Order: sequence, then structure tokens, then C-alpha cells
Amino acid sequence: MRRTAPLLSLCLAAAGLTACTAADTTPPAAPAGITAQAGSATSVHVMWQAAAPADAVTNYQVFQAGRLVRELPADKTMVDITGLSPQTGYAFTVRARDAAGNTSAPSASAGATTPAAKAEDRRAPTAPARTTGRADGPRSATLSWSAATDDTGVTAYDVYQGGIRIHTAGPGETGTTLTGLQPGTGYTFTVRARDGADNSSPDGPAVDVTTAPSAGQGPGTAPAEFTATASPGAVTLTWTAPDTGRPTTEYELHVNGRAVTVIQFGAGAVPASGATGVQHRLTVTEPAGTRWTLKLRARLPDGNWGAFSTERSIVLAA
Repeated sequence: MRRTAPLLSLCLAAAGLTACTAADTTPPAAPAGITAQAGSATSVHVMWQAAAPADAVTNYQVFQAGRLVRELPADKTMVDITGLSPQTGYAFTVRARDAAGNTSAPSASAGATTPAAKAEDRRAPTAPARTTGRADGPRSATLSWSAATDDTGVTAYDVYQGGIRIHTAGPGETGTTLTGLQPGTGYTFTVRARDGADNSSPDGPAVDVTTAPSAGQGPGTAPAEFTATASPGAVTLTWTAPDTGRPTTEYELHVNGRAVTVIQFGAGAVPASGATGVQHRLTVTEPAGTRWTLKLRARLPDGNWGAFSTERSIVLAA
């Protein structure tokens, strides 16, 4: 819990009564776990750990050599610093700021050196040919991938989940541990290689990882074995219902990160195979070649939504 230092009192008179509140003058803790990795000849990727909820952080400030270069909201814990010079060393620190305007001490410094620039490099690296992953308990996972090749050399590997980059590893790394995941949740990860000119490879093979439920959480609530198959004018979804203790009859479907519909038994969702298998067919009007990412979650017996399924990416068929 965040420790509260002696505070100033602010009193407001109202209807003959005095109500006093305490001004927050305690700064958040300095961000921990800061790392910096050169992504290209002119950019460095900086990451750090999220602040504890008790610190009530509202934004982060990223400094390079003591100069503020980026400011981000509290839900962002990574950033690409661009416009840098090739073959140059840089050092970064991060400060956290709370709603009262208190700013933390600087984090530890993290350094990176940008590689040499390669003129007219437009050839992307090859995609990593293999990706494996495993859950390490309820909130972390370990990924590994095979090394990619590039005519000028790979400078970084980017890990994506749901089409969003969530981690960057160095050119000599073929594995990493991801933290801050949700218990009992399915994730789909892919890895791309990047070179010094910021050319990115295609995605390597996707790997599905489902984190373990946390203590006392009970069975996982995410729909399992989720698939999405495109056909002309339609997309067919199949999945296995989660074990919620009674039949699950309502699912929320998300397309490209947005909730688009609620699927109910009796309204298009039918058994696919066995008592827990479910199938749903979507009619689509978007043009062929449109890319969708899809995931869904079940309504639990207590009325809340459960964890999301793994996310699937498809291209609509002609």
C-alpha cells in the first residue's frame, strides 16, 4: 500500500460546517524494470513496468539525457523514441506522475546504441520460421522463436498480440518472458524481425498460450479451441464453451478490437460437436481482402463477462 506522508489540510466552509480534505503530496515510486533496445539506426524502443494501482499514476514521462522527449498515459509502458542518429549511444530514464501532480524520482537509466544506417535498404528480413510458447503461471508466459535473416542484419524482434506490439527483444535474442498477463486468459502471439532501416518481416507462426487461473479463481472462463474460417460472403466461427457450472448461452464477439454483436443460442449459435461445442455463421458485406481479427468471451452465471478466447486473424474471401 502506498505510504502517506504528512499532508497539508484544505478546508472548505459550507453551510456553517467545515469539511477538510488532505492534499496528496507523496510522489509515486520510480518506475522499475526499464529497458532500452535499438530498433533501427534512428530509433530506440524503451519499456518499463507498470506502477502499482495504489500509486494512482496518470502518466509517464520519458527523458533522454535529462530532456523530456515523450509523455504517455498510464496505460502505456513502452514507446519508440525516433529521430535519433545512427551509431550513437543514448540513455533514457522514466518518471511517473499522479493525479495530484506529484512526480516520482527518475528510474534507473537504460542505455542503447543505434546501429549504422544502411542506404536504400528496402528488403525486409525473413519471418522467424518457428515460434513456441508456454504459460508460466497465471500472469506470465515464455516465448521462443527461431532466428531470422536479413541482408543487412536483424536489429530487433517485435512480439505482437492482437495486432499490437507488446514487447521488443534484441537482435541476438530468440526468446523472452512476457509479464502482466491476465489469469485464465487465452493469448495469441506472433513475432516479427526488424532491420536497421525499420523494415519488418511478415509475422512468424502464431502460438497460442492460455494462462493458468489464479488461486481461488476456479476454472478458466475463456472459450477454448476458437477458430474462424472465411468463405465467400461469410465467416464461420467455432469454439468450445467454458466450464461455468451451467450452460453458457451468450457470447460477445469483438472484431478488430471492438465489440460488434452478442451471439445467443436460438439466435444463430448452434451446437458444433458435443454438448460444449458451438458454431456461429456471420454474413459479411465487406469487400474481399479485408482483414479481421476476432475474439469472443462468454457471459458468466454471475452476469459478468469472462476472459477472452485466443484471437484469430482472417482475410475475407471473394
